[in-house]
Amino acid sequence: MLKKILISFLLCCGVAQAGTLDDILKAGVLRVGFDAGYQPFEMTAKDGKYIGFDVDMAKMMAKDMGVKVEFVNTAWDGIIPALLTKKFDVIMGGMTITPQRNLRVNFSDPYIVVGQTILLRKALAGTIKSYSDLNDPKFKVAVKLGTTGEEAVKRLIPKATLVQFETEEDGKLDVINGKSDAFVYDLPYNAIVAAQNNGNLVHLEKPFTFEPLAWAVNKNDPDMLNFMNNYLRQIKGDGSYDRLYKKWFASADWTKQLK
Repeated sequence: MLKKILISFLLCCGVAQAGTLDDILKAGVLRVGFDAGYQPFEMTAKDGKYIGFDVDMAKMMAKDMGVKVEFVNTAWDGIIPALLTKKFDVIMGGMTITPQRNLRVNFSDPYIVVGQTILLRKALAGTIKSYSDLNDPKFKVAVKLGTTGEEAVKRLIPKATLVQFETEEDGKLDVINGKSDAFVYDLPYNAIVAAQNNGNLVHLEKPFTFEPLAWAVNKNDPDMLNFMNNYLRQIKGDGSYDRLYKKWFASADWTKQLK
């Protein structure tokens, strides 16, 4: 009787049920969700293939697991619901850890830390020296929907006129075309955009938020979370992480592969 009760308890609590890690090994495929367009983390190359820092890490992880990798490009504002409904196994897409997101998913240890910076219209150089200078309805500030950039603007410069876009590309172009005054987004992306536009934009490059990025998985999946944390610790210790970091952040050679 005691044995039956214990088995029933384990099944009820999900302890005896297979988790994501077992599902991946059984299927022979690691399904990775992201929103392609976040340079240099995940992008679409000229040949239609996905490239980037997160992409390479996912490929490396899958290889070390002995499985194939499948990328699932998903709109950012629906990426957590897609994970929750098991459209893929893990989000590896430059997601910032926030309390609100952490209520819905579990995060691995951070694999990189970034923050929000500002791309300005060139005409505002010298006038706008920090994010707080934009806290006025006369300034139009562009953001990407569902991002921590949008949250930062709402929280820290609430008086600015918020202009929301579906993609990073549309947000930055609105500033380049002189329609918006500023674009708020993550440091790595803004730094690359500023360099590519040869002085047509002003980059206020000091981050005004603290944002650790991490991989996200469903709740109640300790085995997958344990694997990812140990895997991250391993690649940071054996030099694999550093090689990928230099490839995507210390060089701009990868820009030649873009559309």
